[in-house]
Amino acid sequence: MDFANNPSFFHQGPRPGVRLALCVLLSVALLIGDSRFSLMEHLREGLSVVLYPLQRAVNVPFAGARHVIDFFTAQAELKAENDALKNQRLQMSAQLLRLATVEREYRELRQLNDIKSSRAEGGQLAEVLYTGRDPFSYKLIIDKGEDAHIRPGQPVIDSQGLIGQVTRVQPLTAEVTLIIDKNHMVPVMIERTGARAILYGYGGGVEVRYLSNQADVHQQDLLVTSGIDDLYPAGLPVARVGKVERNTGAAFARLATSPMAGVQQSRFVLVLNQKQHVPARPATADAKQNATE
Repeated sequence: MDFANNPSFFHQGPRPGVRLALCVLLSVALLIGDSRFSLMEHLREGLSVVLYPLQRAVNVPFAGARHVIDFFTAQAELKAENDALKNQRLQMSAQLLRLATVEREYRELRQLNDIKSSRAEGGQLAEVLYTGRDPFSYKLIIDKGEDAHIRPGQPVIDSQGLIGQVTRVQPLTAEVTLIIDKNHMVPVMIERTGARAILYGYGGGVEVRYLSNQADVHQQDLLVTSGIDDLYPAGLPVARVGKVERNTGAAFARLATSPMAGVQQSRFVLVLNQKQHVPARPATADAKQNATE
């Protein structure tokens, strides 16, 4: 028999059944020893320390993917929230503008109502519908007409002063010629001194013409209606003097004036009732002589 070709017991090892039995016995012994005497506690702690870098390395791709997903999710949520906030801000801005407009209109109506109550001649509140079609004339159309007993010649004011005069009346609307129209004139006086003058519109603004160069007028003087005609009641603010130019060789002073009223801004106006009947102008001497003949 050739023993050289046969593996020894130590080279071959135990049989599989023996190995299984040994492993089972060792496992049972370790379980009993660990449960009773905590034999594997230190081993587990050591293994956890040794395997911790490996666990971290294994979790890095998953953690990175999770962070990437969270980043894009957060970006999408932030964009949606930002868009919602922008829309909300636009809506609130629009509401704020509407509230500001309503508040301004309410303030105008309240001031006009106070003026109406304080004036003896009274008047009617009206709303400006639109401006005239002719770009070279300065007119407004209001929502009161013959149905409200509006008549041509009635003065129109806002909360700051004189705007113009009713020049044409329709059944439901009326046309108001502004004081800045080139064909409009207003008898005024300097409130501080009582000196009378005529305020002319020149198409976009107002100016005082033919005022003596020696007249007592200063910057910031207020011009009010003089009340000497049969149209405007006395004391309505019309314009304020901005600059006074006096040339030595000129007979008249040049006054730069600006209207007091919002002639092209007011939404609501007050149409004043006409003055009580004024006696007719006395006849001149020539007229009396012609009548006698």
